[in-house]
Amino acid sequence: MGILDRFTKKKDDKKKAPSKGSIDLKKNAKVKVAKKQDNKKKDNEYTSLKVKGEDTPVSGTKEKTVKTVKAKSTDTKDAYKVLLRPLITEKATDLATMNKYCFEVSKRTNKIEIKKAIKSLYNVDPIDVNIIVNRGNSVRYGKITGKKKKWKKAIITLKQGDKIQLYEGV
Repeated sequence: MGILDRFTKKKDDKKKAPSKGSIDLKKNAKVKVAKKQDNKKKDNEYTSLKVKGEDTPVSGTKEKTVKTVKAKSTDTKDAYKVLLRPLITEKATDLATMNKYCFEVSKRTNKIEIKKAIKSLYNVDPIDVNIIVNRGNSVRYGKITGKKKKWKKAIITLKQGDKIQLYEGV
């Protein structure tokens, strides 16, 4: 037997007729295809989230409720990766009087992740998050020129009664 003989198709001269006890394969195949199409239809259906105060969801969609989840220890670990350090500068202390706090954040984070990190670490709900990307300044040491790293700053606005204790021990 050669190497290629394994891959060649063998032709059966006699076709077996299905016996009374066997199941018709064509019918089985049609049933399986129909089930797959039904599953695809279920996967393609859109669902809407019901907002508080909204009485009726959009017609033709399923209704789901939104749950608020308390911060877990894994959330706080991720929060420390998002919020690198608080910025303590003259401008930041002036902004603190207006309930705005400045943090250096990771370059790859967005406003939603920053908001979740503040909520999990400091247990306050921010009203607004503003992001500023500071470009790296060019630096010169004698003849050698270089550039500093880019970094991202977030300014978090809190409600009137909320505070973040940043200046303890500074």
